Amino acid sequence: MDELNQLKALDKELVAASKNIKVLSAFAWDSSLQQPFIENWQRGKATLPDVHYPKTDHSQSMVQLDSIATRASALEHPLGNYLKETALSYLSVARMIASLGTPQMTELSINIYGRPGQPLTGGDGTTSVDAAEYFLAVGSEFYHNNALHEADYCITADTVRNEIESGLVTVFRENEVSVVIDSHLASKAAAGARRIRLRDATHFSVYDAEQLLQHEAFVHSLTALNGRRQPVISAMGLGAPRTTAAQEGLATFAELVTGAIDIARLERIAMRIIATDMALGGADFFDVFRYFVEADQPHVESFNSTMRIFRGAPLTGGHAFTKDAVYLRGMLEVHTFFRWAFKEQKLRLCNHFFAGRMTLGDVIKYEEFFHDNTLVEPRYLPPWMTRTTGLAGYLAFSVFANSINLTSLDTQHDFGETVVV
Repeated sequence: MDELNQLKALDKELVAASKNIKVLSAFAWDSSLQQPFIENWQRGKATLPDVHYPKTDHSQSMVQLDSIATRASALEHPLGNYLKETALSYLSVARMIASLGTPQMTELSINIYGRPGQPLTGGDGTTSVDAAEYFLAVGSEFYHNNALHEADYCITADTVRNEIESGLVTVFRENEVSVVIDSHLASKAAAGARRIRLRDATHFSVYDAEQLLQHEAFVHSLTALNGRRQPVISAMGLGAPRTTAAQEGLATFAELVTGAIDIARLERIAMRIIATDMALGGADFFDVFRYFVEADQPHVESFNSTMRIFRGAPLTGGHAFTKDAVYLRGMLEVHTFFRWAFKEQKLRLCNHFFAGRMTLGDVIKYEEFFHDNTLVEPRYLPPWMTRTTGLAGYLAFSVFANSINLTSLDTQHDFGETVVV
């Protein structure tokens, strides 16, 4: 059997072995826990939610994944490493699911997603916590210094679904991706290859529909669909946790480059990072819920935000599900990657980023296989990636602007006068 056939055979095994290993469904809380907690909290008699997780036996899949990783490692073809790393990633998740509700879950979560306090790549020791504190400070100054505040919007999930559906047809074939409403989601939305779920009984803002279209549909669903049609490595359509930071980073960067992100969205991301760090530092469920409430989040949203952080973890402090640590880190790393690719005249690499779910390292390492069609170019691209001149303009400005040291500017001299010619 030649190398490509060996890759295809292992790829098929990997897709089958990982099929039932799903993080969000395994970590989900029963929706009935929310209202009693809030009512008891408001009466001053709050008790910790009594959370139970279903017992799921992934032992057979774990044996298969371990075997796949070993055999993929023995292949001489470089793409065998993609299969090996993906198999090991799912193996780690299966172990994490087996430890739900225990302190060991936190250790495994940190190994997979990292923690808020770890340094950002190329950030001279700057951490996600530092970035989160910066965005919260900027947001606070913005609201303090602007007398005109935008009105609050209470848009229903049904309305957002309709808006997203109208945007889907600009990229995907009709009915290829559906939008459904789900009452069990901890996040406002989640996306697979063919289905985007929106959380029920949630009020969305005027920005949310466009954010979710760019983030969930035109990154998460799009890369999954493109990955599934890879002729050799269809595992690139899987949501392996090793690609989570790059995926969430790319999705959040898409919000940024399309102008869909707003300061409130950055604040929400930042608050979850701070809250995750608080939980790891000893804050319990009550402490973190109070943090969100005191930040003026509604009680329902505060409960959902706190639930995100304590999914799968003991509620008594010192533990957390750390996935939220990847958002700012991923966004900053993807932004840096796009700037680097533009500067080095390698924007083609950015196209490859959409050909499946990959890490930034994968995009660089496996570039050669797009030349011989072992990997194929993405069928779908988000609209902002098809307008290359607009993207190039944004990146050209970003690369140059990042060379300016703001601390060296003399505001009176540099901004105080306008020269009229």
